[in-house]
Amino acid sequence: MTEDEKPSPLERFGIAMARMLETWFPDAFVFALIAVLVALAASLAAGGELVALVRSYGKGFWSLIPFTMQMSLLIIGGYVLATTPAIAKVIDGLASVRLSSRSAVAYIAFISMTSSLLSYGFSLIFTGLLAREMLRRYGHIDYRAAGAAAYLGLGSIWALGLSSSAALLMNTAASLPPALADISGVIPLSRTLFTWQNGVTILVIAAVSLVVAYVSAPTGARVRTLQLEKRAEKAPETSLVTGKLEWLETTPALTIPIVALGAWYLVDVLATQGIQQALDLNTYNFAILMLGLALHWTPRSLIKAVNAAVPSVGGVILQFPFYGGVFGLITGSPLTHKLAAAFVAASTTNSYPVLVAIYSALLGLFIPSGGSKWIIEAPYVLQAAKDLGVDQGWVVQIYNAAEALPNLVNPFWMLPILGLLAVKARELVGYAVLQLVFIAPVVLTLMWLLAKTF
Repeated sequence: MTEDEKPSPLERFGIAMARMLETWFPDAFVFALIAVLVALAASLAAGGELVALVRSYGKGFWSLIPFTMQMSLLIIGGYVLATTPAIAKVIDGLASVRLSSRSAVAYIAFISMTSSLLSYGFSLIFTGLLAREMLRRYGHIDYRAAGAAAYLGLGSIWALGLSSSAALLMNTAASLPPALADISGVIPLSRTLFTWQNGVTILVIAAVSLVVAYVSAPTGARVRTLQLEKRAEKAPETSLVTGKLEWLETTPALTIPIVALGAWYLVDVLATQGIQQALDLNTYNFAILMLGLALHWTPRSLIKAVNAAVPSVGGVILQFPFYGGVFGLITGSPLTHKLAAAFVAASTTNSYPVLVAIYSALLGLFIPSGGSKWIIEAPYVLQAAKDLGVDQGWVVQIYNAAEALPNLVNPFWMLPILGLLAVKARELVGYAVLQLVFIAPVVLTLMWLLAKTF
């Protein structure tokens, strides 16, 4: 029997889901605007005064600017690293493996999830480029399933890896808002990312995701291919200098000492602080940029990569201030304390992990950012955990596992892949939602069971 003869029930379901969602889908910015209105209504219902809330909204609007810069650089750094000549050779080698239509989609999904544990910014670009290259070479791979597979790391396990915004934030004393520091203090990575429970969660979610990606991928005549235009994607060049010093752009004369200085700094930080204390967002971004500079080798190559990456962070720059406004609304009203009290009243030590996971996933539909959403959510989530005696480190991981799920619905982080494949979100989101149907109950079950081991 060939794979074209009889589609599996899951394949038929995936095709039907993709067709349905291709007919409509809103822009990610719509979710951010809705979040502002919902937060305002909830804060008023909790007893906040309108004038005071308006002021809190305005003050909070710019409160995430440093974090916005960190997130932007995380994406840009990932793009810079993924487009280096050395990584391009890796992509060429990975894409040269000829597989069946189903195996190719599962293969892309595996690469996406694995690379997302290192850096979600790198994973988006690296796997997007891999998917594009495989679609260009082979005409038997469904571009909708392949594009969704390239995005799968962001919708499954990325937040359980080294670029987890929430875990890194809680591990960084200087980044903790005072109110949050009073509730939990610094939570080291040994209580979040570097636990065996987190490792089990990664393996189980990844296994389920791979099976779904493989079985649901269209085969044979049901495959929709993508005819990629042969276009030279040239980023606008920006010269550092002109005239006789222009040679500095095309040689490693400046790269070598700068990278050496950066490497020295990183070694010193790791030696004096240890990996758990040193691995915060600033250090992580610094390391990625230094590695990108080293692999690009010349300033001109790095500049071209950064210029090409900048459009990918437009959504971050536009939406994060509105998330800051939501943070201002929630923290500027009695809502935070009432939500914490509601969590405690509605929960027991046994049920709290599931309740937090569901809440985090639902909130993520409107705020598709692991870091900024955690700042909004953390005060009352960690306070309730403290009151109920639930391990706060595991609550961070519950949040990490659950907050990735709405990324499969909200296309905000899909933007870089959409640009690489020249497609619209509604073309890929059907297969992303299909993953959500299977991953969500697995996440809820794992969070509940593993909480009992603390």
